[in-house]
Amino acid sequence: MADTDRRNQTTVTEFILLGFRDLPDLKIFLLLIFLVIYVATVAGNTLIVVLVVADQHLPTPMYFFLGNLYCLETCYTSTILPRMLASLLTGDKTISFIGCFTQLYFFCALVATECYLLAAMSYDCYLAICKPLHYSALMNSRFCLQLAAGSWLNGCLASAIFVLFMSHLIFCGPNEIDHFYCDLIPLIKLSCSDTHLIVLLDFVLSCVFTLPPFLLTLTSYVCILTTILRIPSTTGRQKAFSTCSSYLIVVTIYYGTLMTVYLILKCDTLSFLNKVVSLCYTVLTPLVNPLIYSLRNREDKEALSKAVSKYVAFTKTFRES
Repeated sequence: MADTDRRNQTTVTEFILLGFRDLPDLKIFLLLIFLVIYVATVAGNTLIVVLVVADQHLPTPMYFFLGNLYCLETCYTSTILPRMLASLLTGDKTISFIGCFTQLYFFCALVATECYLLAAMSYDCYLAICKPLHYSALMNSRFCLQLAAGSWLNGCLASAIFVLFMSHLIFCGPNEIDHFYCDLIPLIKLSCSDTHLIVLLDFVLSCVFTLPPFLLTLTSYVCILTTILRIPSTTGRQKAFSTCSSYLIVVTIYYGTLMTVYLILKCDTLSFLNKVVSLCYTVLTPLVNPLIYSLRNREDKEALSKAVSKYVAFTKTFRES
């Protein structure tokens, strides 16, 4: 009877993303900052992907995974920022039911995919440091392709299953989401349905699809650090650590902020802090990853220098003709 009463109530057809409503005086400032971040993120990630594809001298396994990561993070930030920029520009905070669940799907899919990609990259780093003699045989092109394809398929599959179940929840009001995108926890709190099953499903899928890559990543870096500490020469330790330090920094930032949001900052009283921390992995991480990974590598700097030199030479020749 209770279910029938809920169904007879007005069904929500759109949601209101409250975003940063506590900072109305900073609306223009936030618009400019996020616009610059979005343009810089897309340009930076796209530039590195183009360099990886164009320069055949770059090490293929590591840069193959980096190319996938940069493509993923371009999609990742494009799932969140354009809608937030439109809201800041026009003041329209509404998002349709379908639009909200579409954003939720791509967000969840890309988060799960990144977990698997980071695990694949950590395994690549493990083989390079701990099994250097077998690296070329184990990390061949076919295996790299399988790891990348498996990462994308697992992420998309997990999200499709979860969002399909989420879409059957009843939303009869209120419809205000205290976040800058359609996040999982605020949506569940708005539902008029019994959400015990969906919370259980969320826990099961999180364990099945994100815990294994996290444990693999953790195990890989424990083995890597143990191997590095056993290297007798200081120069050898520094060289080995510089190889995987970029991976370690990004993994720490990504999983650290993700766990902080979904395990610690769940209560409503910390909603603003939740938004700030969410910015780290939804906005800032895609921006700084190219800097952390690529600009610290000599190969990337050389590839960028060659590309700039070719562009300057081409421009000069075009003007002279």
